[in-house]
Amino acid sequence: MKILKNIFILATTAVALSSCDANLMDTNPYGSINSSKMWTTENLADQGVTSIYSTLRNDYVGLGLYKLDCFGVTSNCSGNDDAILKGNATTNSGLFSGYWQLHYEGIQRANDAIVHLPGAPLTDVKKGRLIAESKFLRAYFYYKLNMVYKGVPIYLEPIDLSKCTKGQDTEQAVWDQVIADLTDCINEPNLPNRYAKGNANVGRVTKAAAYALRGKAYLWLKKWAEAEADFRKVGDAGCALFQGGYKELFKEANEQCEEMIFSVQNIGLAGYGNGISKAFGSRVSFQQGWNTYLPNTDFVDSYECADGKKFNWDDVIPNYSTMDTKARSVYFFRDNMTAKEIAAMAKDQKADMSKYIPTGNEARILKAYNNRDPRLAATIITPYSTFLGAPAAVNYTYTLRWPYRGKDNEAPFDVRTDTNNSFYYLFRKFVAEGANEIPNREYSGIDFPLIRYADVVLGLAEALNEQGKTDDAIPFVNMVRKRAGVAELNSNTYTAVAGQDNLRERIRNERRWEFNGEGVNFFDEIRWKTWKESKFQKGAGLKQIWGQSQYEYSWAGDYIYTWPVPKVERQMNHNLSLAPGWID
Repeated sequence: MKILKNIFILATTAVALSSCDANLMDTNPYGSINSSKMWTTENLADQGVTSIYSTLRNDYVGLGLYKLDCFGVTSNCSGNDDAILKGNATTNSGLFSGYWQLHYEGIQRANDAIVHLPGAPLTDVKKGRLIAESKFLRAYFYYKLNMVYKGVPIYLEPIDLSKCTKGQDTEQAVWDQVIADLTDCINEPNLPNRYAKGNANVGRVTKAAAYALRGKAYLWLKKWAEAEADFRKVGDAGCALFQGGYKELFKEANEQCEEMIFSVQNIGLAGYGNGISKAFGSRVSFQQGWNTYLPNTDFVDSYECADGKKFNWDDVIPNYSTMDTKARSVYFFRDNMTAKEIAAMAKDQKADMSKYIPTGNEARILKAYNNRDPRLAATIITPYSTFLGAPAAVNYTYTLRWPYRGKDNEAPFDVRTDTNNSFYYLFRKFVAEGANEIPNREYSGIDFPLIRYADVVLGLAEALNEQGKTDDAIPFVNMVRKRAGVAELNSNTYTAVAGQDNLRERIRNERRWEFNGEGVNFFDEIRWKTWKESKFQKGAGLKQIWGQSQYEYSWAGDYIYTWPVPKVERQMNHNLSLAPGWID
């Protein structure tokens, strides 16, 4: 077990990490240990810095970032997080206040460390490294805030709540502070380039992480040459794409591979693991998941064929695109339906049963998912594909069929869901297979990646292309496509790159497919200002697999590209202003 993972347990036990009242920033993060005493011994100093890392375990800060994919183009919410999609989010939203409070809690802890570590009884080597780690984490928290609030108050020292009276600094000022902190990290001689697999310090901040995050900040600033230079440094630091298969990249055995630059550290213990397997998993996944987050049907259709050709349903089923969406459901029915099932589907689904093939329906629809980008099968459970489940800790191979029949532990072993009256795509990525991968659905030990080398490679491709170096950018996109097992760009007529604009769209799609389920896509769409066209196109929303709408999204207006400072914060600090377009 990694040292950092062990310290998480010790620090959380010894340091009562309190949450703040009334959704305000936590200005006293140590509870049982006074801040002035926190830095008086080496052990306490270690715990103080680890308490900054522990902030990453909070929703929307690090561990729960996958939830933001339901706001991005790749996923849907089936829970209560979808007000922003339905166009009725308010300044009182728990999303806005929680996001603000949790990131400022991390900033307060980082500031405490940065101010007090110089006087702590540590060697110069360790002191330099811990200060650099603390500055990286502060930069990460401000980076996350600035992406959505577009300017927030900058505090660089620990501060009492009564003195939190600053108004927002400008968006540029926050980016400048992020870059200054990351530059200090990069210039710290005692911060290593990276930690190799098996090193006890895996999980801590490295120069590779600092270069990667600074490069990502430069993308926001459209400083393409600076971003290019930083992203190249990440490769120089020893990071590389994992070559053991895209699906296997997200297994615990590979969480320390050379691709994982910065991750939330998890242990298979209550309170120290991640719950993504429960949130993404179906009722037949280990200990029964809830499939709270569902893959977006329109997005699944965007995955290319393996040769790079755009997928088109009409190539599989003639005239599919012009059919009534309910009538299309017939193509997704299981073989050998009973007379009762046929009658029910004709009545309830308005299915065109004249097109039903009793002994070939499954084989016909499987053609739609054969020979697609392999990341689709690695990420999504598609109709009539199989999944190794263990709802009662006994392994069975299940198949996603419709309509559902049977029981969890009996033939025909259909995939049962928490949304069993509808037929949705389900996540496979991050979901435990069988009964032995994780100890509990509530706390998987799989680390959750925040920065992967694929992010860096595609960021480098974007930076090059935006400088007009389109030919130089293509090989970096191809590094990711080759690892995925899909045709490389310029390898055939489907993948021929037709200039800078065409490559820009290809890079964006590549990022969407590569990072599905990782909480990356939403921030990409915000940065590119493509969120409306990607997520809110006419008819977009939660859909069954064949496109039947369950509810539609509603674009409230361009003002939602900038989140509002939470109402409770503005009530406590009248120097904070409300973003244009929002109304209390």
